[in-house]
Amino acid sequence: MGNENKENKNIEETSIDEKVSQNNPFATDDTVESNEDMSECEDAISKLKDEIDKINNQYIRLAADFDNYRKRQMQERESLLKYGAEETLKKMIEALDNIDRARTSVENIDDVNTVKDSYEMVFKQIFDVLNKMGLESIETVGKEFDPNIHEAVMQTPTSEQPENTIIAELQKGYKLGDKVLRPALVNVAVSE
Repeated sequence: MGNENKENKNIEETSIDEKVSQNNPFATDDTVESNEDMSECEDAISKLKDEIDKINNQYIRLAADFDNYRKRQMQERESLLKYGAEETLKKMIEALDNIDRARTSVENIDDVNTVKDSYEMVFKQIFDVLNKMGLESIETVGKEFDPNIHEAVMQTPTSEQPENTIIAELQKGYKLGDKVLRPALVNVAVSE
């Protein structure tokens, strides 16, 4: 009886395994095909992992390159802000030297014309340096008042000039290209 129970149990277990295999959509009859399929899947997974690693490494290199580029740009910007005026200052030093020479030479000069000539020479040298850098003076007297570049600090009633015409400049104005650095302070004519 013990043997019969064992045989019945084996038959039952075998029929259960067959039923599970028949109902399992992933089960295959051929174990060789199953091993080949598994091998193909493992190869595909391996290739995908390699491709992911490759793309990840490219991303890491690109992020590092961008970070280095950003740092270089910041350093160049700081350098430009720190040393950007270097050429202008070198040219201004020459004008400063001339002012110093004029100051020492004026101490013993009684001729006002010599002092005036020295002053004009130094002023021209400084203005030429600044002009080469793009500095322009704003035209005023005889021009029509423009609130974008002029600042009216006085108004004088007159019939000699058309209304809104600048009749006097109280302080020179300057611009760099289209940007006004300092508006000109002017006296504007108004009708009587």
